[in-house]
Amino acid sequence: MILTKSIAMRTVQLLFLSVLLVFGRAEGQELKLMALIGDSLISKQMSKTPLWGWDKAGSVIKAVPSWDHHAVETNAAKAGKWQFIPETPAAEEGAVSQDLPIIPVPAQVNAVAPGHITITSKTSLVFEIPLERSALYLGNYCRDVYRLNLCVRPSTGKKSAKNRISLEFDSTMVPGQYTLRISDKEIRIRGSADGVFYGIQSLIQLLPVTVPDRADKLEVPFVDIADMPRFEYRGMLLDVGRHFFGVGFLKKCIDYAAYHKMNIFHLHLTDDQGWRIEIKRYPMLNQIGSWRNGTMIGLYPGTGNDSIRHGGYYTQDELKELVAYARDRFITLIPEIEMPGHSLAALASYPYLGCTGGPYRVKESWGYSDDVFCAGKESTYEFIQHLLDEVMEIFPSKYIHIGGDECPKERWQQCAACQAKIKEKGLADEQALQHYFVTRIQQYLSAKGRTIIGWDEILEGGTAPDAVIMSWRGDGEQGCLNAVRAKRHVILAPSYGFYLDYPQTSTEDSLAANWGGVTSVRKTYQYEPANKKLTPADIPWILGGQANVWTEYMSNESKVEYMIFPRLSAVSEVLWSPMELRSWENFKNRLDFQYKRYRLWGAVFNPADPDLE
Repeated sequence: MILTKSIAMRTVQLLFLSVLLVFGRAEGQELKLMALIGDSLISKQMSKTPLWGWDKAGSVIKAVPSWDHHAVETNAAKAGKWQFIPETPAAEEGAVSQDLPIIPVPAQVNAVAPGHITITSKTSLVFEIPLERSALYLGNYCRDVYRLNLCVRPSTGKKSAKNRISLEFDSTMVPGQYTLRISDKEIRIRGSADGVFYGIQSLIQLLPVTVPDRADKLEVPFVDIADMPRFEYRGMLLDVGRHFFGVGFLKKCIDYAAYHKMNIFHLHLTDDQGWRIEIKRYPMLNQIGSWRNGTMIGLYPGTGNDSIRHGGYYTQDELKELVAYARDRFITLIPEIEMPGHSLAALASYPYLGCTGGPYRVKESWGYSDDVFCAGKESTYEFIQHLLDEVMEIFPSKYIHIGGDECPKERWQQCAACQAKIKEKGLADEQALQHYFVTRIQQYLSAKGRTIIGWDEILEGGTAPDAVIMSWRGDGEQGCLNAVRAKRHVILAPSYGFYLDYPQTSTEDSLAANWGGVTSVRKTYQYEPANKKLTPADIPWILGGQANVWTEYMSNESKVEYMIFPRLSAVSEVLWSPMELRSWENFKNRLDFQYKRYRLWGAVFNPADPDLE
C-alpha cells in the first residue's frame, strides 16, 4: 500500500481530536486507542503490520501497527459497539510482491512465498451454514466452466486434510469485506456474507482463463488478499424499454455484474417506446403498451421506419425469479417506472392518463414525447399508486426508481386540470407542479417503507424528502453538488464516462448513441465520483455510482455485450477500489487477462485499443 501525505495530516489531526478518542477491547485483546476522523477510523496500535482501509474520498488509510486486530467504523460502531476484524499476518520469509490479474484491484495484496495449490475433484468445498448459497455458486461455476465437480459440504467445525476450499463467516466484518488466503494447505475465504461471495469472485479470477486439457486439475497461485468496497452502491442499469431482452439474457447480465463485484442491477422497465412489466390490475399496459408497430432506422432522427412490430414484457413470476437469481449473487434488483415523463406507452394503453385524452401510440422513434402523465387529475395518482403496489410485491428492494427526467411542460401549461392543481396547491409554476408530483409519489412509497431514486431533474423546483438523486447530466458534477447541498444522498451515473451506449472510439463502425460524444475505456476508468469541488462534509452523501446501458441502438444481445465490455470492468474498479490504487497502465495490463475471461464466459467485447479515443 502507498503511504500518502494525507496520512501525515491525519496523524497531526489526532493531536487536536482527543475528545473523540474511544477505548475498545475485543475478545480479551489488548486495549487499543482509536480516533475517529471524518469517515475514517485510524487505530493507534503497536506492531509492524500495516492497517488498511479508506474513506469515501478514496484516500487509503495505511495506519499504524496493530497487535492482531484492527477496527472499522460501522453503523454498530456509531451506536457504541466497536467491531474488530482479524488482521493480516506478517509476510513469510522469502515472500515476494504480486501483481494479480484481478479486476477490480483489491485494497491490499500482501507479499507471499511463491507457489500454487491444485484444485482437483478430490478438493472439498467446506462452508459455514450462512454461506451455503456462495458455496453452491462456486461449485456450479467450477462444474459449468471447467467441468470440475467439487465435494460441497457444510463445515463440521473440525480441520480436515489438506487441499480444501474453506468459506468462513465473520460477523464482525463490515458489508463486502473479506480476506482470501491461498497456501499449500487450503484456499481460505473469510468475511461477511457478501464479502465471502466477493472473495469467491477474486478466486475465480485466479483460475485458468482457458479450460485446461485436464478438467480435474486447476492450479491457483498463493495469495494473501484483504479487500472491501469503497462505495456501498455499485450498479449497472439495463434499459429493456427501448429493446426487449429475454429473461435468460437478463440473468447473464446479472452474472456479468456479479463477476465485477457489483451489487445493484437497475432494470429500466418502462419508457415511451415500451412497457415491460406485467401489471394485473391494468392489462392494457401489456396488451397495448408493451408493443410498438415499428422502429426508426439509423441514427436519430432516423432515415425511415422498419415497420416491424417489436415488444414483449416480463410476467410477475419471471421478475420474481430474476429477483431470487440476483439475490443469490448478492445483487439487489431495482425497478424503474418512469414518471411523469417518458410515459407514452402507459398513455397509449390508458389515454385518460394524459392531459389531452389522446389518442396516443407507443413511440417508434428515439427521444422523448411531449405527452406525459397529467399531474392535475387525481385519477393519475390513483393509477400510479395501484401499479406501484404491484411493483412492490415483486421487488423487495429498499429503492424504487421513479425516473423524473426529461418531462416537457407544454401539455401542463395548456391543461385545465394541471392549471387548477397549480392554483389549488398555491404552486409557482409547472416546475413546482413536477415537484408536487414527485413529492406525492415519494410520500406514498415512504409510507410503504421504500425510498425513491430519481434522475437529477427532480432537484428542480424543490427536492422531495428522503429522495436519492441519480446524477446523470454531463460529468454528474453539478447534480452531485446540488444534491449534497440539499442534504440528499446521490448516485453518480454520468453521461460523461458511465453511459455505455456511447461509442468507445471515434472510429466506431456500428450504430451508437450520437448525442454524447465518445466514452473511451480511459475516460471511463479515469472518472472520479468524489469530484474536487466537494468538501469533506459532502463526501458521506455519495452512495456510489452506476453504469447505464441504454439500448436505442442495441437490438440484440451480442451488441449489448460489445458495448459494455471492457468498459464495465473499468466502472467496477472506479466504484470498488481505493482511488490511490487505481493505475491506468496497470489496469490495461490486467485487461489482457480480462479479455481471455470474456472469451471464457462466451461474451462479446470491443477489442479496440483501450487508449483510443
